[in-house]
Amino acid sequence: MSQLPPSDVQLIESTLETYAGVPGSLITILQSAQEIYGYLPMDVLEHIAKRTNTPIATIVGVATFYAQFRLEPVGKYLIMLCQGTACHVNGSELISSAISDELGIEDGQTTPDGLFSLEHVACLGCCSLSPVMMINGRTYGRLTPDKARKVIRDLAAQSAKGEE
Repeated sequence: MSQLPPSDVQLIESTLETYAGVPGSLITILQSAQEIYGYLPMDVLEHIAKRTNTPIATIVGVATFYAQFRLEPVGKYLIMLCQGTACHVNGSELISSAISDELGIEDGQTTPDGLFSLEHVACLGCCSLSPVMMINGRTYGRLTPDKARKVIRDLAAQSAKGEE
């Protein structure tokens, strides 16, 4: 893992002022922090621990227990690949292999250029489109390995041109 610059912990202050004294608000604070920073940087977790008078081990324990939290930054394009029953039966394993082959990453990893992250998820709720993936909120259904590769290549080309 590369060394990241320190986070601006002041960005989380308004949330801490609102919730620091409220019992049971740790998950809300962590959700806010992830929304602000895109993930949960360790220096932010340490700041939250100090401000809420909560042991850092407790905060890291909560952050690692719940799948919604990320301790590493994600790529510009977050690929969420469904692994639900319908997608599994209809070939999500082949889609995963194609994505991994195309990008050189596995589930939970980000490409070295920071462009793509791959995350297997339990269900995207689009069973009639299986197998399906979602990239930054856009759904791609009825995938084949070739279709998945094309989507990734198109996004990479758009990014190289500075398009969104």
